[in-house]
Amino acid sequence: MITKHAPTHRIGAFAVIRDDAGHVLLSRRADSGWWNLPGGGVEPYESVTEGVVREVREETGLDVQAGRLVGVYSKPQKHEVVLVFECSIQGGVLGPSDEADHHEWFAPDALPSEYFLPKHRERVEDALRDAAAAVIRDQRQPPVGGEHVSGM
Repeated sequence: MITKHAPTHRIGAFAVIRDDAGHVLLSRRADSGWWNLPGGGVEPYESVTEGVVREVREETGLDVQAGRLVGVYSKPQKHEVVLVFECSIQGGVLGPSDEADHHEWFAPDALPSEYFLPKHRERVEDALRDAAAAVIRDQRQPPVGGEHVSGM
């Protein structure tokens, strides 16, 4: 007999968006001031690509298309699984939102040194490797360097 249970893990979907010069778009969280990739939780009725497209639109105003899967990141301590996609801009206008009060394009060798979520830094670095296959990583607490910050 199969018993139905509530989902045990939350699913997140985040976007690595690069411009023609290779700069990476980061968003500053309105609630904490930390830099991170645009994205967030996937709703129960959405596919992961629908979720990343919706989250990017809500946070940045940009319409994107999900492309290459960069990685799958397990956060067992928080019961979360995060997927990161390379996304390309299809339209929209970049602007602030309730969730992200500022957006900025960063050169890969000039990513923020402070107030950049360590898990998101690792995800950007994985994307910049342009590997043919997605990475699979555990991102347990505390993150590398011992920083204690929140954020999917």
